[in-house]
Amino acid sequence: RHTTRFVVIGNHLTQHPELSLVAIGLACHIQSLPTGTPVDIKSLAARFKEGATRISDALRELETHGYLRRERIRTPTGHLITRTTSCNQPHHRREAATPPD
Repeated sequence: RHTTRFVVIGNHLTQHPELSLVAIGLACHIQSLPTGTPVDIKSLAARFKEGATRISDALRELETHGYLRRERIRTPTGHLITRTTSCNQPHHRREAATPPD
């Protein structure tokens, strides 16, 4: 029985019918990382042999299905960064509100 250094992953993710194997594996890897670990495309491509394009596609899949949120933020020095949040339970993306007629 594991008591340290393990992660619990829901079957809703591991058996998701619309996610690719790359997306599922990447989500499991991201969920196993400590908070604050870089999960940008460049860092993930340096870790895995799939390459930046496949990793980018997998991150987009996870975002589409609510397992990942990415937010562009401007730092106090003016640089744009992307804050990535991994979701243990899928969150549906909010659609832009339709302005009233």
